[in-house]
Amino acid sequence: MSAMKSVSQEIPPSRPLGVGLNTRWMARADNVDMTLPEVAPRVVTLATKPQTVTIDLARTAILVIDMQNDFCTKDGWVDLVGGDHTAARAAIEPLQALLPQLRAHAVPIIWVNWGNRPDLANMPPNQIHLYKNSGEGIGLGDPLPASGAAVLEKNSWAAAVVDELAPLPGDIMVDKHRISGFWDTPLDSILRNLGIRTVLFAGCNTDQCVLHSLTDANFLGYGCVMIEDCCATSSPAFCTEATIWNVKKCFGFVCDSQAVLAALPLR
Repeated sequence: MSAMKSVSQEIPPSRPLGVGLNTRWMARADNVDMTLPEVAPRVVTLATKPQTVTIDLARTAILVIDMQNDFCTKDGWVDLVGGDHTAARAAIEPLQALLPQLRAHAVPIIWVNWGNRPDLANMPPNQIHLYKNSGEGIGLGDPLPASGAAVLEKNSWAAAVVDELAPLPGDIMVDKHRISGFWDTPLDSILRNLGIRTVLFAGCNTDQCVLHSLTDANFLGYGCVMIEDCCATSSPAFCTEATIWNVKKCFGFVCDSQAVLAALPLR
């Protein structure tokens, strides 16, 4: 009895500090262990272009960018200004098939959504001009006629993820306010704290927010994989063609969702 009590006193329980399985410390009353935990790699190879790529699912996350009502839903902003909101919806069905499988394999789902402050205090004139270039009409923060929701304002209907892809508890939400999801947001810190080294990219628009988030990720040192059919855009077809060409040439790898699903281990 006394020997057992002595052993338990010598080794008090350790508790985690941090959310990343690969990066967290372990602490107890008399010690903080800052060595990186040993997390077993979960290696898969994707049929990507220009080469196949081997990744570790334990160090991989997916970013789903701007799959929001303003871009993808009737009576949202794109629909209001005469764009083809249905084009952006092409990514919904592939994402509905892919995201549950990635969750089942403990790959973090990170929603990177345009979500402005109500007062637009951090939006300089050049950003407002992009979407209201005459100073007239309905731009960032203005109410939509059909719903009254403020365009791309955080917590408005306009900025919400489309119903078909509603985020689940445990998913991570990141607000952005530029075309790149990394500019002046906590996204890089979140990925690093999770121990992520490979990032899968999905969402809209392929040639704008997806591309520029991907290029910033590349510049920050992440391995980048664009999942082509989980990306969509209302831009002309040549914009997608140029984007895919540039990603394969300069910034990472490209595949479709079937290639990811085929690589995932059976459960």
